[in-house]
Amino acid sequence: MGEIRDIEVVVFDVLGTLVDESSGLRAAIREATPASDEAVVGDLVTLWQQHCEHEQQRIQRGHRPYANTEVIDAEAARRVAEQAGIDDAAAVARLATAGQRLPPWDDSVAGLGRLARRFPVIGLSNASRTALLRLDAHTGLRWHQALSAEAVLAYKPAPEVYRLAVDTAGCPPERVLMVAAHAWDLRGARAAGLRTAYVRRPAGDPPTSSDDFDGRFDGLDQLVDALTPGQVASGSP
Repeated sequence: MGEIRDIEVVVFDVLGTLVDESSGLRAAIREATPASDEAVVGDLVTLWQQHCEHEQQRIQRGHRPYANTEVIDAEAARRVAEQAGIDDAAAVARLATAGQRLPPWDDSVAGLGRLARRFPVIGLSNASRTALLRLDAHTGLRWHQALSAEAVLAYKPAPEVYRLAVDTAGCPPERVLMVAAHAWDLRGARAAGLRTAYVRRPAGDPPTSSDDFDGRFDGLDQLVDALTPGQVASGSP
């Protein structure tokens, strides 16, 4: 994969792109339901994710007032607890914060660190401000600024979320690169005028043959190599 040229700022989706959301939720649910087998835990993860996706879509369509991910995650935790028969209030409260303890992908910390030495790096997430703060502390991910869609009371792929990133970047959208493991996210960014790069992750939303993104990469290291030609993999400046 060749270089992606004329980029001033790199914007990253966080959930699923820089952190392994599915594994983190699985670990939190397994902690709350230690007697459950893996198939049951998998079903509870699906229940959680479907609830969050459904409620965010309801908000996007105007069928529900805006609620941030802390509220929606708490709802998901209660649904999981009800389904699994968890009646310990403290366990349910901890489960509700599972999204703040997601593990980074193996290449995320080093790759982001390399890139942050050459470009301003922004995290742009549907996660709430507080969730992003806690997630940053938990993972050690290096970005120069983390932006939550909560700031515009919307969820990606609403155009105002991408405009938030462009306004923060302070340069034309065609000089801002949006990186995500979700094709739906990149389509929203592209519609807002941003450049786009897909990074493959096991639980992502892969592009179709009709998607016209600026780059497609098998991992974060490939993307960083394309954006920082001549930089040694160890991160030498």
